[in-house]
Amino acid sequence: MMSQMPQQAAPAKCPSCAEPLESGDLFCGACGYDLSAVPAAPPDHPTLTMGASGVGPSGVNWPPPEPESSSTPAAPHLPTDLPGTDSGGTPLPGSPLPGSPLPGSPVSPAPGVRFDRPPEPDEDYPLQAPDPRVAASAAENAESAGAAESAGAAKVCVACRAGRVDDDGYCENCGHAQPRERDHMEQESGPVAAVSDRGLRHHRNEDAFAVGRTALPDGTPAVLAVVCDGVSSATRPDEASMAASRAAGESLLTALPQGTHPQAALHEAIVAASHAVNALADEPTSAREHTPHQNAPACTIVGSVVTSGLLVVGWVGDSRAYWVPADRSAPPARLTEDDSWAAQMVAAGLMSEAQAYADERAHAITGWLGADAYELEPHTASFKPDRPGVVVVCTDGLWNYAETAEEMSEIVPADVALRPLHAARVLVGHALDGGGHDNVTVALLPFPAPPQGAGSA
Repeated sequence: MMSQMPQQAAPAKCPSCAEPLESGDLFCGACGYDLSAVPAAPPDHPTLTMGASGVGPSGVNWPPPEPESSSTPAAPHLPTDLPGTDSGGTPLPGSPLPGSPLPGSPVSPAPGVRFDRPPEPDEDYPLQAPDPRVAASAAENAESAGAAESAGAAKVCVACRAGRVDDDGYCENCGHAQPRERDHMEQESGPVAAVSDRGLRHHRNEDAFAVGRTALPDGTPAVLAVVCDGVSSATRPDEASMAASRAAGESLLTALPQGTHPQAALHEAIVAASHAVNALADEPTSAREHTPHQNAPACTIVGSVVTSGLLVVGWVGDSRAYWVPADRSAPPARLTEDDSWAAQMVAAGLMSEAQAYADERAHAITGWLGADAYELEPHTASFKPDRPGVVVVCTDGLWNYAETAEEMSEIVPADVALRPLHAARVLVGHALDGGGHDNVTVALLPFPAPPQGAGSA
């Protein structure tokens, strides 16, 4: 089953108070909000071609991702026609819609909106984690100097390189907590790679990822990546992101070899991830008695599948996917649209994109995975690029430091297709150099040159 929904005359929820609406409503029955200036959310597009006209099938005999309709197929769409467009091919938010009201008084988050992290001061905030690159360099220097310890010897602190680490994982000299396995994670699977780091301010890494490669029934290779960002204002966000990424990755690795269309497979993977996060809320009553006011575990999710001639993305929340062509003279594009307060304000014409994302409520999300989510609405979209490039799948810990598609394109190394793991490390380093205020996770999926006959750059 696909995520596509019929277009309604009114949005599914009131942008002001998130009260459910009926088709044809002109005003919100709960708060009286005028819905005439709020455009209805566009439906997901099953496939948006980005290749030259007359492009034939990629050679893979997938079943159609949704029932056939009598509507005329979309015209071929080149990557050069997509500067700053979202997964539906519409311009990214940047300015108020024609005829929309000027930015008015701030609209407060309401039910169906939650902040994905507690507020953090920008100044005088103690660094809780060392730069992993510095620690790694110190460790390498110590090893080259012959300071490697025997298996039974005590561990040395990665921060001060002098104190002994006690059994609880803290330095007896400077008191610094030592890196845990999840503080910095890297994985490479064929041409796809991912890196996750807890950053310089957080006490733990609440991001998680899954990458893998498989083959379609006809032997065509396929690679996948899933990135999840735990909602810090919820309980156990690190467990939520890990459960979601694992469930989604396993679902894709099972469905794709069976011949499931990649877009349908990604939709079902997001559903599987949602079930995995929901299950975390099923705690014994005795466990909840000690924390009765905590929210259920929650996270965002974004994923991508790349195979011969086809690029698929899917998401819930504000984690993103970008398209960066190998030919940097061609424009890049953002492939996802945030489920966030800021995106709602821009879509409603109440704020420009710059104003919305500068607001302290910008990162209040309106969609997430979790037992307390208002409803599950996976977004999916497919593209057929006519040239090679790379898909950047990341959490806001990275895109906060490279928000636009053009900015993201500038920091992706030119040799990403040859050294994807190195490129992922470079992108994480960019976020750390920018301040590392959040956990940082990025996965890179190179998109190969299209098959012969599928257009050219």
